[in-house]
Amino acid sequence: MKTFLSWALCLALLPLAALAQGTDYPTRPIKLVVPVPPGGAADAMARMIGEHLQAKWGQPVVVENKPGAGSSLGMDAVAKAAPDGYTIGLGNIAANAINPAVRPAGYPYQPVKDFAAISMVGVTPLVLVVNAEKVAAKTLPEFIAYLKANPGAVPYGSSGSGSSLHIGMELFLQKTGTSMIHVPYKGSAPMLSDLLSGQVVASMDAAATSWPHVQTGKLRALGVSTSERAFFAPELAPIRDVVPGFDVKPWHGMMAPAGTPPAIVNKLSDEIQAFLRLPTTEAKLRERGIVRVGSSAKDFAQAMNDEFEMYKKIVKDAGIKPE
Repeated sequence: MKTFLSWALCLALLPLAALAQGTDYPTRPIKLVVPVPPGGAADAMARMIGEHLQAKWGQPVVVENKPGAGSSLGMDAVAKAAPDGYTIGLGNIAANAINPAVRPAGYPYQPVKDFAAISMVGVTPLVLVVNAEKVAAKTLPEFIAYLKANPGAVPYGSSGSGSSLHIGMELFLQKTGTSMIHVPYKGSAPMLSDLLSGQVVASMDAAATSWPHVQTGKLRALGVSTSERAFFAPELAPIRDVVPGFDVKPWHGMMAPAGTPPAIVNKLSDEIQAFLRLPTTEAKLRERGIVRVGSSAKDFAQAMNDEFEMYKKIVKDAGIKPE
């Protein structure tokens, strides 16, 4: 009887212990894994969040850049860390959606179930751009008509096979019933160089790199990849206005290892959302071409799953294979 009462008491105290763990957290330094090299927009985003959490909670937040294997090296380290809230990571569309969809066999982690979603931090709109000298089309319907008149003959560039730029254009082709020649590059810089010179004539490119050339007139923008108009070009309509259902939004989001106590996850989520709502935060993100989001843990978990399922279908329908 005494043993039974002891077990009953322990079970009754478990929720209280979990709650206490969440309210006391953090009591020691937090490691924030960034799966890309230092210096870029994602790294800056992570450091902004780390600095805020450190100032708010009085515990060091140590940023550890762990690039490699399309961001999967760093996120694998997060997935395999102790689920105690002291290792978190800035996941992204590559590591948690596209790459696992392209390479499903033998991937080191499950892109959704091996993580506890905390909050989607921001998205980076892509812009469908064409070489202004090589392509006469000035509107998206005109460009679609041009592709249908020249099936499989128009070359477009991407930053690599399986990249968000590649996947975004493939979704566009699938939904418009058109075809183009895909020319993959090893990164955005060489692709942009050939786009400007006319070796390829179109791309679904990151706004941060392509927009300056739109402003000079060398490139022409035909639509933005997100479902809403972009802050940097409110006059540019979303592609989905012409192509129903099109919505590609390269995203970054904070996550922890699966099994992290919900009280800790929610505490992190609430504080990150509050930080992202600050006007100064939004301004700093916009400087880097990022649209802030700030979602609840529940909403981000659903979005992660939806994104992974969408990219699995795109990859399968397009027959995209690992390089």
